[in-house]
Amino acid sequence: MKKLMLTLAASLLTGTGAEAQERTSAAPRMAPPQMRELAPALALYTDEVLFADVWQRAQLSPRDRSIVTVTTLITNGRAAQLRGHTGRALDNGVKPTEITEIITHLAFYAGWPAAMSAVPEINAVFGQRGIDPATLAEAPIEPLPVDAASEARRAATVWDQVAPVAPPLAELTDTVLFGDLWRRPALAPRDRSLVTMVALIANGQAEQLPFHVNRAMDAGMSAAEVSEVLTHIAFYAGWPRAMSAVGVVRATLAERAQAATARPPGLTIQRHAETPAVAGPASNFTGTVHVTSRFQAEPTGRVAGGVVTFQPGARTNWHTHPRGQTLIVTAGQGWVQSEGGAVQQVGPGDVVVFAPGVRHWHGATPTQAMTHVAVAEAVDGISTTWLETVTDEQYGQGAVGRTAASP
Repeated sequence: MKKLMLTLAASLLTGTGAEAQERTSAAPRMAPPQMRELAPALALYTDEVLFADVWQRAQLSPRDRSIVTVTTLITNGRAAQLRGHTGRALDNGVKPTEITEIITHLAFYAGWPAAMSAVPEINAVFGQRGIDPATLAEAPIEPLPVDAASEARRAATVWDQVAPVAPPLAELTDTVLFGDLWRRPALAPRDRSLVTMVALIANGQAEQLPFHVNRAMDAGMSAAEVSEVLTHIAFYAGWPRAMSAVGVVRATLAERAQAATARPPGLTIQRHAETPAVAGPASNFTGTVHVTSRFQAEPTGRVAGGVVTFQPGARTNWHTHPRGQTLIVTAGQGWVQSEGGAVQQVGPGDVVVFAPGVRHWHGATPTQAMTHVAVAEAVDGISTTWLETVTDEQYGQGAVGRTAASP
C-alpha cells in the first residue's frame, strides 16, 4: 500500500504526462473518458486506488464487495452507477434472486422510494443479460428457523421500547420485519445482515449498528470482514459516513473480544447485572410481566429459559412447547392449568412439568405476585408456540376452584 501511494503521488504530480500513462498502462482502466478529461486526478484514484487496490484486497471477497456496493448505491439513490455495478455483481457470483432480494430487504431499511428507484435499473441489466424475471418466481420454501431465546429478547425489547409509543410499528416489526422478511431464504442470514449493516452506515444511522454487527458475526462474518466493509463503503458512501461508524463498530468488536477472552474454559457465568429485565410482550401475556436472567444453551444445545415474575393478576397466553416445559417456583403464589384440567395453585419450591404439546398457561394469583424459573427445549429453533389469550373467565376459574375446595 505504501509503495502504491508513493507511486500514485508521483503520478499525480506529473499530471497526465507520458510517465503516468506508461505506469498505468498495465492496470485496468475503469475511469470513463469524461473523467480523464475533466478530473484526471480522480481518474487516477479510481484506477489505482479504488479498483487496482481496494477491490483487490483479500479481506473481503469480490462477491461481498459487490453486495456492499450495490446496497450502498440503492440506499443512497445513486441510480446512474447501479447498472454497471449490478453487472459486476452478477459477474462476481451474486445470484439474480439475491439481487432482487436485496432490493426487497432495502425497502425496509432504506425506504420504499430507494427500492422502487432501483427496480428499473436492475431490470434493464437483467434484460441485457437475458435474465427473465419470470424465472425468478419463488417456489414455496419453509422460512428459516430462528434462535428462540435471542428472538424473544429482541421482541421483548421492541415491546418495551416501541409499543408504548407506536403499537402498530411494534407489531409490524415482530410479524413482518423479523417474523417474515428476516426468515426469507432468498438471502443467507449472513448476507442479509451484511446488507443491513451497509444500509445503516450509508444512511448515517450508526446507533443501530451494534445489534446488526453482532447478528452478522453470529451468522459467520469475521471481525476482519466487518472492518473491511467500513473501508470499502468509504469510497461509495463517503468518508464521513464510514468514519461515523468506526467508533460504534470498534466498541462492538471490543465487547465481543472481551466476552470471549473473559470466559474460563468450560465455564459460563452470565451476570445478573448484565441482563436487565425486559417486559413480557402484550402479545403473549396479560398484565405486568418481567423476564430476567435469560439463558440460552451453546449452539449444540437446545435448552433455554429465564426467570419470570408475574405481578398479581398477570398470566401467560395459552401456549405449547414441542419438548415440554419445566417451571420452578421461587417466590409468591401462582396458578397453573393444562387444557382440560383444573387450575392448580403453586408456591415456592414447587416444580411444575408440562408434557410436550400440551396447551397450558401459568401466572400469578389475583392477590400475590409469583416468580418462577422457566426451562424449555427447542425443536428446529422453536421452543414455544403462543396461542390465544387466557380470558378473565378462564383465569377466574382458579378463584372458583379455591372457593369450592374451601371447608
